[in-house]
Amino acid sequence: MSELQDLRLAVLIDADNVPYGDVGAMMEEIALYGTATIKRIYGDWTRPNLSGWKKNLLDNAITPIQQYSYTFGKNSTDSAMIIDAMDILYSGKVDGFCLVSSDSDFTRLAIRLREAGMKVFGIGEKKTPSPFIVACDKFIYFEILGPSNNKKEEKSKSKKNGNYTSKGAKSYTKVPKDVIKLISVTVDNLADDNGWAFLGEVGSLLSKKRPDFDPRNYGFKKLTPLVKYLKEFEIDERDTNNPYVKHNYIRNKSTNSK
Repeated sequence: MSELQDLRLAVLIDADNVPYGDVGAMMEEIALYGTATIKRIYGDWTRPNLSGWKKNLLDNAITPIQQYSYTFGKNSTDSAMIIDAMDILYSGKVDGFCLVSSDSDFTRLAIRLREAGMKVFGIGEKKTPSPFIVACDKFIYFEILGPSNNKKEEKSKSKKNGNYTSKGAKSYTKVPKDVIKLISVTVDNLADDNGWAFLGEVGSLLSKKRPDFDPRNYGFKKLTPLVKYLKEFEIDERDTNNPYVKHNYIRNKSTNSK
């Protein structure tokens, strides 16, 4: 994470395709990955449906970019964002981009930026089409951001239709079978001869395999409590040279039974 925090990021927001709710929480999330040196939001600010953004922009020093809808049914905001992104790319002033939208029209832009060596983070709603999600290095859902996710979790184990559930601050969230399998296969990819894999490396590889993987999607703040919760895995906490730091290792329980 320390390497990511040194990244200079351009944050480009599509006002037409994301909610204006807790922008502060979104900017706090972005700060985990780098420093937002450029912050712009695009939309037709003459339209009343964007009026809710005003206070959020002032509070977070985000620059609004006016983009008129010249033709009915055409999204000129997308074009303005794409043009600005390429200008910023060639300026050499940033190390990565945060594209905030739920619109698949930015898929090709994300791919092009990554081809140029940029880190690309996406933020959007859960309705975001898969092509845009997988085109990013990491994708974060708006639904897991905000004050409600900072509350202490209550956990309750249950099994229904093959899915495990966790009780978060507001609701139960299923951990699907395919996610459990993804974790299991990833552990096997990195395991030593005894089946153990360093959990930090497992988390990194999970994000590479599936950019929208995030323990918070299932009601857990971190990967460690998620895997401890799932019965398919066992955790080994190991001492390091630093008495205040311990490393967690994970293994598939099926490996231990062989």
